[in-house]
Amino acid sequence: MKEAPTAIRGALGFLSRLPVGRDERAWEAFRRAPWTLPVAGYLLGGLAAVPVAVGVLAPVPAVTVGLAYLVAVVALTGINHFDGVADLGDAAVVHGDAERRREVMGDTTLGVGGTLALAAVVVGLALAGAGLAALPVAAAVGLVVAAEVAAKAAMATLVALGSAAHDGFGAAVADETPPRGLVTPLVLTAPAVALTLPSLAALAALASGVTVALALLWWARGRLDGVTGDVVGGANELARVAALHAGLVAWRADVAVPVGPWESVGLGEVVAWTPW
Repeated sequence: MKEAPTAIRGALGFLSRLPVGRDERAWEAFRRAPWTLPVAGYLLGGLAAVPVAVGVLAPVPAVTVGLAYLVAVVALTGINHFDGVADLGDAAVVHGDAERRREVMGDTTLGVGGTLALAAVVVGLALAGAGLAALPVAAAVGLVVAAEVAAKAAMATLVALGSAAHDGFGAAVADETPPRGLVTPLVLTAPAVALTLPSLAALAALASGVTVALALLWWARGRLDGVTGDVVGGANELARVAALHAGLVAWRADVAVPVGPWESVGLGEVVAWTPW
């Protein structure tokens, strides 16, 4: 545990633009400690939630909240993982074997598939931010944090369950972590549920993030012969968008289940009343 602060610093150095310093010791500690991914997610999610909270309390138009959230995410995390989304998009539409797809992912030219994938993620983030503006401030902040933790849990899932397609970032992290290494990262996502009320929204966000990771793992095994750095980075962005929208849908369902012509209850209350 004496290496824990160094590993967390390494995670933040890799996942964000925060001025934490980047050195070989921190990187080595981080790549052997996937539990640092959700831990970093809590901090980054809390920071990304600040403009959302301000926008909800001000209040400002929902579209402005959406833009502010998008800018906050990019300012905090940079564009490195967005590049992974673009490369995944190009690899998904190219014809050829796994080697050909990996070759396309390494090409610096942005194709149609990458453009569409990147546009979908950016628009998805902005629309999710606009949706957050309709929530109470505590729910909006909690969902932003839960989505960021879900995104990092998706990365941890790929690192623990995947095998590297070739030498590179994928080999540096995926080959260092056995499947049992996923247990601690998933346990560390549990507090995110308590941060979001109703908690069904956070559960939906976390579940969707892991689902995205499993889907990407299946795709990468069949199309790339394993996990690459672009797959792990792309999972972060795709899982965040999926988690936000799943959480928004679940929150709306939880607070507005009709039971009569004049009233409604949440799904959480229904579960609480059910005589299990």
